[in-house]
Amino acid sequence: MKVLLVEDDRALGDALCEALGDAGLLLERAESGGEADFLVRTEAYDAVILDLGLPDGDGSRWLAEWRDDGIELPVLVLTARTRWADKAAGFSAGADDYVTKPFETAEVLFRLRALVRRSHGHAHPVLRIGELTFDTHSGSVTLAGRPISLTAQESRLLAYLAHAAPRVVSRGELAEHVYDRDHEPDSNVIDVQISRLRRKLGAPRIETLRGQGYRLVDGAPAP
Repeated sequence: MKVLLVEDDRALGDALCEALGDAGLLLERAESGGEADFLVRTEAYDAVILDLGLPDGDGSRWLAEWRDDGIELPVLVLTARTRWADKAAGFSAGADDYVTKPFETAEVLFRLRALVRRSHGHAHPVLRIGELTFDTHSGSVTLAGRPISLTAQESRLLAYLAHAAPRVVSRGELAEHVYDRDHEPDSNVIDVQISRLRRKLGAPRIETLRGQGYRLVDGAPAP
């Protein structure tokens, strides 16, 4: 999951990036509404964590502009404002969820994962593709009831394919959502990592559609 954190408090932003990064998320930072506006219009994210008290304008104003322009990615508002009027303004601007400071990092993580899951049309926290399961809360993977050990990068790749299934995902889309924008891989790197996933999950579970990309499918026997 690739998330944009819009927070001008550097200490808080650093702590949140470290904690969410340790949980397997890929975080990118913006410290102003203008910087965030540029990034959401030029980069691909699975969700945004948005502070309301930004140095160049209220976060809800920037959010309202994104919604007016058809930018529909999930947005979790994170702010010290606790009045109902402020919450109402955030939701009216287009927020999907709201967490007030101080907060538990685990709550932010659970809410983010739920927002992304629902944005892909999944209600249950455990994604199932045949005998393969991916727990969006814990990140654990099982195949026919047997736990599968994955590297952090393999887990991010599988998570994105599982959320998208049965849709075909292009190499470009994987590069945008699974890798940092400053370290986007070439096609060969993605192919190598997909091959490693296939060895662990069984090759038939990840289809390659020539000229289109990859698709996670049901029905393959456990390796």
